[in-house]
Amino acid sequence: MTQPLLDLPPLSAARFASIEDRVARLLCTEQDVVIMQGEALLPLEGAIRGTAGPGTTALNVITGPYGQTFGDWLRDCGATVYDLAVPFHTAVTAEQVRQALAEHPEIDFVSLVHAEAATGNTNPAAEIGAVVREHRALFYLDAVASIGAEPVLPDAWGVDLCVIGAQKAMGGPAGVSAVSVSERAWARMAANPGAPRRSYLSLLDWKERWIDGGRKALLHAPAQLEMLALEACLERIEADGLETVMARHRSAAAATRAGAVALGGGLEPYVHEASEAAPVATTLRAPSGVVAAELVARALECDPGVPLAAGGGALAKEMIRVNHYGADATAETVSASLAALGAALGELGVDVDVERARGVVGELWGQR
Repeated sequence: MTQPLLDLPPLSAARFASIEDRVARLLCTEQDVVIMQGEALLPLEGAIRGTAGPGTTALNVITGPYGQTFGDWLRDCGATVYDLAVPFHTAVTAEQVRQALAEHPEIDFVSLVHAEAATGNTNPAAEIGAVVREHRALFYLDAVASIGAEPVLPDAWGVDLCVIGAQKAMGGPAGVSAVSVSERAWARMAANPGAPRRSYLSLLDWKERWIDGGRKALLHAPAQLEMLALEACLERIEADGLETVMARHRSAAAATRAGAVALGGGLEPYVHEASEAAPVATTLRAPSGVVAAELVARALECDPGVPLAAGGGALAKEMIRVNHYGADATAETVSASLAALGAALGELGVDVDVERARGVVGELWGQR
């Protein structure tokens, strides 16, 4: 008999800790892992406010909107911030990071988004991590979109603060998130007088009251349904195999890029190089003279179930995003998304070939 969702026994500390252990295995990390009771913005902000302050000099890499947000938080903490911004149709390189660190040797904190789902690019976190480690700066990585779609290895890459969320490629809940924390990051927080304490943003509270106490007593009542959903999500990934899950996302990205070109009508990948395109979501540039947001609205009228969105802000004019992550990392979803875009373009009098696009998707699926 299925247990009613509104009449569940309390989630024990032992079970909470076991879920954290599964997250640690997913990340192949021996660092402390803290599951936080909120969407990933909670540990993303908490990690910055815990480790950054007036004495911090940060290099903030911007390849999309989240990088811009991190710079705002760092400045609000009193840090001196140098932004390294690259066009959203590309990725930052390790050499660009190396040059920035050489120009400002006082930098002791580097923030990077691994995969920017909002702009469709992905950054070489492993190579950048090696450069940051050589410089001895603290490395903060937003892997919320990338986890489950591509490798995320905080220990191997020298990441001190690695934040993940389950709501994208993992195909899990949005209401809980996690962060792995290195000993260097804990020491930075402990020495930071501005680090949040007795606060929902506080990682130190979890360290002192949860981890140091042997994970025997939770700080507060956990978000039970979300924790159980996260546990089920991790079980599914373990059963399928992480490499299988990542392969589905790689196939979805490759098929979307190739299928969009085959569709025609002036639709083209927004991120120029396939090697710099995120496997979690593919961004497309709308044809000349077509407003992306209007095209997406038409496409959703044709098929309300496809995971299409327009770019945010000014990008709404030119960028279309196909969110092929989690349960939508399938040939059927990619094919349906391209068909909906083709139908919308057809209504505008643009010549497209939906059957050719479907054929390309079918040919490419599973070959990467």
